Amino acid sequence: MAQEFSFDVVSKTDMQEVANAVQQAQKELAQRFDFKGSKSSIELTGEELVVASDDEGKLRSVIDILESKLVKRKVALKSLDYGKIEAAAMGTVRQRAKIVQGIESEKAKAIVKTLKDAKVKVQASIQSDQVRVVGRSKDDLQKAIALVRENDYGIPLQFTNYRG
Repeated sequence: MAQEFSFDVVSKTDMQEVANAVQQAQKELAQRFDFKGSKSSIELTGEELVVASDDEGKLRSVIDILESKLVKRKVALKSLDYGKIEAAAMGTVRQRAKIVQGIESEKAKAIVKTLKDAKVKVQASIQSDQVRVVGRSKDDLQKAIALVRENDYGIPLQFTNYRG
């Protein structure tokens, strides 16, 4: 039997790095003069961020601070799925951002379709929140990785469990 090679396409966000970035952003908010007396805050609860501030302009600034800290800690901004800006207590506004973990089925199907349509000699299968890609040649797997990287699925992707 010919040897088979495989890898998994996953979307994982390092929650420790997110927590560190949130802490750094909170520290910066506390120190910045333009936020003195402001009701701005960033909270991380489970796999959701809640950003609040006095008005939409300030909220945007708080999000910018948070995103700059996330980028420095190598957390992809694509891993944040922002909700609508909503009114909160005492005339403030808030916005929730879900932290994406795993590949949802629609995006997993799109990845499998990309590989099938390109006629690369690999089999891609969806396994819960990741995609397993199996092939007989390492070259085919390299082509598959390149193909997936070329396309934007709106989420950060990593390639793990490379077995050869």
